[in-house]
Amino acid sequence: MRVTWDIFCRVIDNFGDIGVTWRLARQLQQEHGCVVRLWVDHLAVFQAICPAVLTETARQEVEGVELCWWTEDSIVPAQGYCADVVIEAFACQLPVDYIELMRAKGTVLWLNLEYLTAEPWAAECHALPSMQGAGLQKYFFFPGFTEQTGGLLREAQLLTQRDAFLASALQRSEFLATLGVEHNTDERLISLFAYANSSLPSWLDALSEDRCGNHVLLLQGPLLPIVAQYFALPELQMGQLYQRGRLKVQLVPYIQQETFDRLLWSCDFNCVRGEDSFVRAQWAGKPFVWHIYPQQDEAHLDKLAAFISIYNNDLDDIVKVDYEAYCLAWNTGGEMHSAWSQLMTHEKILQKHAIHWSEQQRKLPDLATKLARFYQDWL
Repeated sequence: MRVTWDIFCRVIDNFGDIGVTWRLARQLQQEHGCVVRLWVDHLAVFQAICPAVLTETARQEVEGVELCWWTEDSIVPAQGYCADVVIEAFACQLPVDYIELMRAKGTVLWLNLEYLTAEPWAAECHALPSMQGAGLQKYFFFPGFTEQTGGLLREAQLLTQRDAFLASALQRSEFLATLGVEHNTDERLISLFAYANSSLPSWLDALSEDRCGNHVLLLQGPLLPIVAQYFALPELQMGQLYQRGRLKVQLVPYIQQETFDRLLWSCDFNCVRGEDSFVRAQWAGKPFVWHIYPQQDEAHLDKLAAFISIYNNDLDDIVKVDYEAYCLAWNTGGEMHSAWSQLMTHEKILQKHAIHWSEQQRKLPDLATKLARFYQDWL
C-alpha cells in the first residue's frame, strides 16, 4: 500500500517556502511512489512559479500531487483522514482539528521540516523527537550539507540534465531567447535575485567599470525600484536593455520553477536569496553569492558564516578571505566595488570550485530520499 504524505506550507517568504515544499512534494510522488497532498495558504503566490495552479480552486491535482487550499475551515471536511506522514514545513503549526485526526489515527509520523542551515548544532538536533501536548511525538528534520543531517533537495536526474544543458550552446541560446535575452558571449552573464539591498548601487558601479562586460538579468522582486533609481528612471520596462559603461541590465519575466534551473545554468555568476534558489545555485555548479533572509539581532550572519566556512573549505586562504569579504559586504550593506574587483581575480578558481562543491554534495543522499528512509526506519 502506498504511503500517504501531507505537507503543510504557509507562504511567508514569497517563493521560498512554497518553492521548497512543492519540489519536495513532486519528488516524493514521482521518485518514491508516495501519495502526496500539499496544503498551501496562498495559491496566488504558488501560481507565480507554477502557472498550472488554479487560485480559486480548493482541491486540484497538478503533476500527480493533490493541492489543497489551506484555510481556517478546510481541514476537517478534507475526507476526514490524515496521512501516514505529516510534514509541518518551517514550523507553520498544524491546525488543531488536523492534530485531532492524527491523535485518532495513532500511528502517524509527525515531522517539522526545518530551515536549511550549516550551523553545527543542526546535526546535533537532527531527527530528535519532542513530545507534544496531543500525546504525539514530533521529529525535527534539518536539511543540511553533511551525512549527519537531512540532505538537500535534488531530483534524481537534475545533474544529468544540467550537464547535458551545459554541453549544448544551442540549448542555452534557445532558452535565453525565450526570455528575450540576446547574450554576447564576451560578456559575463549574471542573474540577480535578492532582497532589498543597499549594497546594490556600489556593485552596479563595479560592474559598469569592470574589465569585461556584464549583462545582468534582473528577476522580479524588491530590487526593481533600486535599479530604476540607479538609472534615474521611474520604472523599468520588461526586456529593455539599460546600459552604463560595461554594464547592461535587463528585466526578465517571472521564471517558472521548472525553468529556474536553466536560468542559473545559463549564467556565469548567480545572485540568489532565501533557501530554494540558494540550493539550486549550488546544483548549478556556478559561482554565486547568497543573500540570506535577514533576521533580528543579525542571527542570519551566523548562519551565513557557518555556510561560508564549509563552502570555502577546499579553497586557498587568499580566495577564502576574498569570497567571505564579498559575501559579507553583500549581506551587510558594505561597499561592493573593491570586494567585487578582488573576487573576480579568482574567477576561474571559483568556477572550478563551484563544480567541485556540487560533486561533493552529490555523493550524499538527497532530502526526499532521507525522509522516505526515515519513515521506513520509524515504522
